[in-house]
This record gives sequence, structure tokens and C-alpha cells, in this order.
Amino acid sequence: MGLTLHPMKEIRVIVAGEHRAFVTDLLDRVKSTGYTIIGNVSGKGHHGVREAHFMSSEQESLEIILAVVPEEKVEPILAGLRPLFERHSGVMFVADVAVSRQEYFGRKGAKS
Repeated sequence: MGLTLHPMKEIRVIVAGEHRAFVTDLLDRVKSTGYTIIGNVSGKGHHGVREAHFMSSEQESLEIILAVVPEEKVEPILAGLRPLFERHSGVMFVADVAVSRQEYFGRKGAKS
């Protein structure tokens, strides 16, 4: 028996750790069924290089918040993140993904 894949959207938000709660609260409000947080990441962007420091506070580190949602939740997430990105640095990526267990991502019994 093979697995059936169902199209979804992956949202990746990279922000300073101090903004984690803003992003996760938004995901909870749009009823994302879950998310993954990867802390203490390094990177280079418009504001230069940000190095991960394992002894620093979450305010000083970058974090990636990753969620997989049905397509109809992307626009509310974009709208909710707009105020954050107007005032603070950060970036968001949206990608097409496919999942085998769509009931885990808010589409119980949905047909693709």
C-alpha cells in the first residue's frame, strides 16, 4: 500500500527570539495545528551576520518557526506578520509541500 500525498504550504519565519511569542500566538490564532521552533541559528542578511551564541538570551538569537498549513491559512498569516516586519527585521518564506497525513495539518478528510 502506497502513501497518498496532499498539497499544503510550509511557512518558515526567521526572527529574533524576542519575537517568537508574536509568531506562535499568530499561528495559534489562525488555528495552525502545530509548529516547530529551531533556536540559536546563525545567518547573514540586511543587518549583517548574526552568529548563534549558545550562552546568550533568546532576545539576542535568531529563531526559525516552521509550520505547515492548508493554503487558505497563508493569507491570514501574511496579514498577521505584516506589523512585525514593518517594525523589526525578519523574513518569511512560503513553499509548496506535500504531506502524507493531512489530518495532522487541519484538513480532516479533505480531498485534494
